[in-house]
Amino acid sequence: MFMGEYRHAIDAKGRLIIPAKIRNECQGSVVITRGFDGCLALYTKEGWEAYYLKLQSLPKNKKEVRMAVRFTISKASECEFDKLGRINIPAPLRELASLQKDCVVVGAGDHAEIWSQDKWDEYYDENQDDYDEIFESLDGFEI
Repeated sequence: MFMGEYRHAIDAKGRLIIPAKIRNECQGSVVITRGFDGCLALYTKEGWEAYYLKLQSLPKNKKEVRMAVRFTISKASECEFDKLGRINIPAPLRELASLQKDCVVVGAGDHAEIWSQDKWDEYYDENQDDYDEIFESLDGFEI
């Protein structure tokens, strides 16, 4: 399970340190793809396989399904860790998530997310006051 929030800088070559707590779950490489809300999603190989199978099980006769599958899989890239625990995020993915300097790696349970620090801080600030209401709106979720 991925959890926590970690702030790191991405270098000019697109290399980003992945925190050891996340990296230790990944067995040498990860799959990075388009995420939601302007971030990138980081999966272990096993996590990616499970996600991919879910995508492939959706009805292909629906235009929205085909679009979702295309947008997700066409941007997916396997990234290996270097000796310093960094991955090299491909330029198209960096552009998609506006990753330029300061980044935030956020644990999201079955995957992690990579955000530009500005986008993450804005997203968090805009939504944190709705925390209670968000949970109240989730049907079937009881604590």
